[in-house]
Amino acid sequence: MSKLNVHVGGARDMGRRFAAAFNRAQAGENFEERHVTFLSLEEMLAALSPKRLEMLRHLHREGAENVKALATALDRDYKRVYEDVVILENAGLVVREEGRLSAPWDALTAEVSL
Repeated sequence: MSKLNVHVGGARDMGRRFAAAFNRAQAGENFEERHVTFLSLEEMLAALSPKRLEMLRHLHREGAENVKALATALDRDYKRVYEDVVILENAGLVVREEGRLSAPWDALTAEVSL
């Protein structure tokens, strides 16, 4: 199962994850991880609104040839879907390859540092 690890934290948390991954690679461990970090819980919750989660689920199941096709499939306004795609793509939650949109992870796991 492929998963995307979503974190709320700062540069220190990102540095720890980087150092841990570097040490694992140095030890010869073969692994692949994807991480996205938001600087605040509010930022993460705004990015993962119910409409955007619905979009991610659709993109995971079916993908979309482009934003227009995605808006049509979701029966949503093109402009709003475009805005949501830009936000999710900039956050690293949506992948665009040759124009095609996808969310290739089976799960998102969230971690909030205290």
